Amino acid sequence: MAANGEWHCEKRAFSKIESFSQEKENNVTETGCLSIIVLGASGDLAKKKTFPALFNLYQQGFLQLNDVHIFGYSRTKLFDDELKERIRGYLPVGNKVSCNVSEFLQLIKYVSGAYDSREGFQELDKAISEHETSKKSTQGTCRRLFYLALPPSVYPQVCKMIKAYCTNQSDVGGWTRVVVEKPFGKDLASAEELSSQIGELFDEPQIYRIDHYLGKELVQNLLVLRFANRFFLPLWNRDNIANVQIVFREDFGTEGRGGYFDQYGIIRDIIQNHLLQVFCLVAMEKPVSTKPEHIRDEKVKVLQSVNPIVDEDVVLGQYRGYRDDPTVPDDSNTPTFATVILHIHNERWEGVPFILKAGKALNSRKAEIRVQFKDVPGDIFKCSKQGRNELVIRLQPSEAIYMKLTVKQPGLEMAATQSELDLSYRQRYQGIVIPEAYERLILDTIKGDQQHFVRRDELKAAWEIFTPLVQRIESGNLQAIEYEAGSRGPDEADQLLEKAGYVQTHGYIWIPPTL
Repeated sequence: MAANGEWHCEKRAFSKIESFSQEKENNVTETGCLSIIVLGASGDLAKKKTFPALFNLYQQGFLQLNDVHIFGYSRTKLFDDELKERIRGYLPVGNKVSCNVSEFLQLIKYVSGAYDSREGFQELDKAISEHETSKKSTQGTCRRLFYLALPPSVYPQVCKMIKAYCTNQSDVGGWTRVVVEKPFGKDLASAEELSSQIGELFDEPQIYRIDHYLGKELVQNLLVLRFANRFFLPLWNRDNIANVQIVFREDFGTEGRGGYFDQYGIIRDIIQNHLLQVFCLVAMEKPVSTKPEHIRDEKVKVLQSVNPIVDEDVVLGQYRGYRDDPTVPDDSNTPTFATVILHIHNERWEGVPFILKAGKALNSRKAEIRVQFKDVPGDIFKCSKQGRNELVIRLQPSEAIYMKLTVKQPGLEMAATQSELDLSYRQRYQGIVIPEAYERLILDTIKGDQQHFVRRDELKAAWEIFTPLVQRIESGNLQAIEYEAGSRGPDEADQLLEKAGYVQTHGYIWIPPTL
């Protein structure tokens, strides 16, 4: 039975690798010896996200034992086996795992060194080169992927070291790519400075600014949902849509990360990147094709069409107890909750409020897009009492797409009620494992597909929208309203939604189907 499972694993691996290894752009090879270097290998991000994502790719056959090696680099003094044992406990294993965890861990080699150390990066390059030589790689086919699981403050110096000592020097083929994690700066000036520093060392096609929200299954479905279904095309505009909500809610607070969070706040941490990325995919025009640059061009256009944010369209909150954290200043005005309304100045969306809402320590955990349609003209069934039609795309948890609509209530009387047309992934796609966002995005990086990564001009346009707002908050011109942990957030946020034209449905609750 085990042998049969291994054969199926190898068969899947061959078909998947064959399907994407044929995708080449600009004659750059996507086959050959691959070295994945995780900088910050001993940190939480690497242990909890990066290495598990690499393991899942290995499990599915996208990383081949004979072609790939993984290198960890950080300042912590460790032996190879010590790093492997740290990682082992975070790898998602279960009854269905057919490939051996120990086999994956054999791919990992650890190098210790400072992030500004010439000797450390020379030692790292030596280890990578030995791997490439051992695989008898053809000149110019070696691929080096550097994943910076590090604080942004060290990006410039680390990139300098990579460029000087660890870059694939061949100009015939192969590549060197760098993955950087958010936050990409704290405002427009710092983001532009960071982009310039990295941009002086690497070309834009080599830089992958990762926002893991773009790797989520339902976010990736947005373009297909919008542009591959005829009945959405004529409805997706200001004539039919009353408002759009993009919501991120957590039912826990900063949990010991108060000092870090206080430097950024909910707008920088969630809204300016995660929710704004979703906003772009909801509001953008149809791209010329599905090529990454065509899609990213349209995202930039919609960002450039956003009006400046005014104070009347913002409600900030801070949950009671946030400042009890000893790492948080007693007079902190950092918002842990924010509702921000964006307005797009173009033909499709003029007058439609886009409501971006995010908060910590709320009464539920979820992330969703809620497209609310206008009332039915000449409403003979008094449907407005039931609530408006809504298209809801639930990103997490319990991934689903459902349409709230009014139907006749079963029985002898002609009574209307609200129900739904429901596509719940857990029920419809039983037995199919939805990939984690990080594994999808790392695979895209290996393939050289930048569709789900943030381009420099897109980052600039995003910060141009939010920098004036965060500056007003930090200057004290906008104050956060205290709200109870475990609540919906400040009451003023609901009042703002009502002012924006959102009509709340009463008496209807969507219940995820059970298997």
